[in-house]
Formats: sequence, structure tokens, C-alpha cells
Amino acid sequence: MGNEKYVAYVGTYTHENSIGIHLYDLDMVKGSLKERKVIPINNPSDLIVSNSGKYLYSIADEGVEAFKILPDGDLEPINEKWIGGMRGCYVELDDEDRYLFVGGYHDGRVTMMKLNEDGSIDSIADGIFHKGMGRSIAQRNFSPHVTCVKVTPDQKFLCAVDSGLDHIKIYRLDYEHGKMKLADILRCPLESAPRMIRFSRDGKFAYVLCELSNNVEVYSYNVKNDQPCFERVQTISTQGPKANDICAASGMEISLDGDYLFCTNAGVNTVVIYKVDKETGKLEAVCNSMISGDYPKMLGIFPDRTHFMSLNHETNEITTFLVNYDNNTILMEGKPVKVDKPNCVYIHKLL
Repeated sequence: MGNEKYVAYVGTYTHENSIGIHLYDLDMVKGSLKERKVIPINNPSDLIVSNSGKYLYSIADEGVEAFKILPDGDLEPINEKWIGGMRGCYVELDDEDRYLFVGGYHDGRVTMMKLNEDGSIDSIADGIFHKGMGRSIAQRNFSPHVTCVKVTPDQKFLCAVDSGLDHIKIYRLDYEHGKMKLADILRCPLESAPRMIRFSRDGKFAYVLCELSNNVEVYSYNVKNDQPCFERVQTISTQGPKANDICAASGMEISLDGDYLFCTNAGVNTVVIYKVDKETGKLEAVCNSMISGDYPKMLGIFPDRTHFMSLNHETNEITTFLVNYDNNTILMEGKPVKVDKPNCVYIHKLL
């Protein structure tokens, strides 16, 4: 990767021994990470770096908090703001860093926060509570739970993934007035519990990870007559040929080159790597392996795409792996890195 330097910001739950965001220096050659410091913040369950690379935004118990990213990757607090509801679980930005979007698991709320040019968070621009009930079964709460918010590649819409309703509500974004208006609803299979959505690097396809059905739903995506259009082209399992009742699909990311999609599964504690057909958007599973830890809550793919890390929430560790695409295998690199309750990760190239 030349002389480029990268750091990883790992958000944790702080109700036990962790105290905030863990900052790691990454070694691209060895595929390893070394902890440098911890930035105090309450329960940073999700975080994101601005498109400018100058600021980091994180969930906090108090709402959301903004940090300035220093030249060495260290974080300097700017300000924090309440989001108008219960603690959020997911943050997202538009491409021009005009607004911060927050998804709320506990109250089913989607919040749109205005951002200032200095990176600070301004006031609440808009907020919408999801309403309704999904199909009820004893093992699951079918009230609204927003688990992911993602701006479409064309920047026109916001996809709010609701695992409780088995819906993805699609909001039209009015950047001038700071407003969201429902444009459409993508209805996922009943009792599938959609958890997150990712778009292909060219913006033509969408991938929806479903926690209970343990599937990736693949959709083509475009805009027709100024309306979002999603059409399902594939459903593929995250489990492989031997299905297991204790499996729960947990994390998903796409490599920077767009060639591969990675998914983790809690319960069975595995990672599945799919080859992406860039013409059709369809996936082909090429690797299904154990990750040597318990509850891989999320994963991070190194920019070189040959390494990835698994955040193992219950065993309080991060494990890193080398991927061999010639024989479709993974090999653990070094010892696990200890960290309490890792929940999310963002890999950032230093400016």
C-alpha cells in the first residue's frame, strides 16, 4: 500500500470494562493492529469518518458526538448533541458531509442532524418514528427497530432498515430544507429481520443482510421517474449447506475493489466470503470458515482486501485473518487482540 498509513477506530460497549473508542495502528503487510490509546466516550456502538477525512462521528449515550481527527489519527472532542429520542445504534453521512443520519434500535426513530463546516453537530433537522407491528412470534419483538441507515449511491434517498417490521423504509432527502419524506417501502420476507444494507461500488446493486433467515437478499437498484426501484435478483444463504438453528447473520461489508462481499454469522461463529459478479450483482460463496471467537458482531476488511478483522463481542477480542483467494481459505494472523465488547470498526487512511 506504498507509504499510506491507516488507523482503525473500534467502538465498544462500556457497561463493563471498556471506556470508549479504541485507536489502533494498522500494519498492512502483516495484517495486524496495535492499540495506541482509548478515547473516553459512553457506549460508542457505531461510528463513521466524514468524507473529508477530517472528522469522526459516534453514537454516545447522550446522543451523538463529533471529534476532530488529528494528523496522527488521534481524536479531539468537538461537541455532542441529543438526537431527540433514545440512544441510537447506527450513523451515516451524505457524500458532502451536510447531514448526519442516526438510526434508533430502541425507539424505531430515524434522525437527521445538520452539520456545520467546522465539523460540529448542529441541531436536529428532522426526525421520524417508525410505527406499526410486524408478525408476532414468541421469540421476537416485532415493534419497530431501526438497525441501519444508508444513503443511496445517487444521494437522493435514505434507506432505513427496520428489523422489527421486516421493512426498509426509503426516504426522499431534501437537503435544502433538511427534511425526509417517505418515498417507498421495500418489504423483505416475513420474519427475516433485515439487519443492514450495503451497495455495490458502482451503485447498481444492493445487498440486505437478514439476521433471522440467515440470507443475503440481492437487489438491482436504480431510479425510475424520480422514484427508487429495487428488484430482487437473488437470495443466498449465509450458512452454507449445513443450516443451523443457532445461527444469526451479524455483519457484512464489501471489499474496496467491490470484488468480494464478507458476512459473519453469530452462533455458529463463521465468516462467509462471496465472489461478486459485477454484471449481475449475484453472489457466489467461495469460503465458509470459523473465526476462532464467539459472536462476530462485525468485521472490517483491510484496504489490501487480503486481510480482514473479526470483532468477537462475547470473547472480548479481535481476530485478524489472511485470505488466500487462490484456494479460498483463510488463516489467522497472530494472536487475538483483547478488547472488551467490540461492536463496530472504521478503517481510516490518514491524510
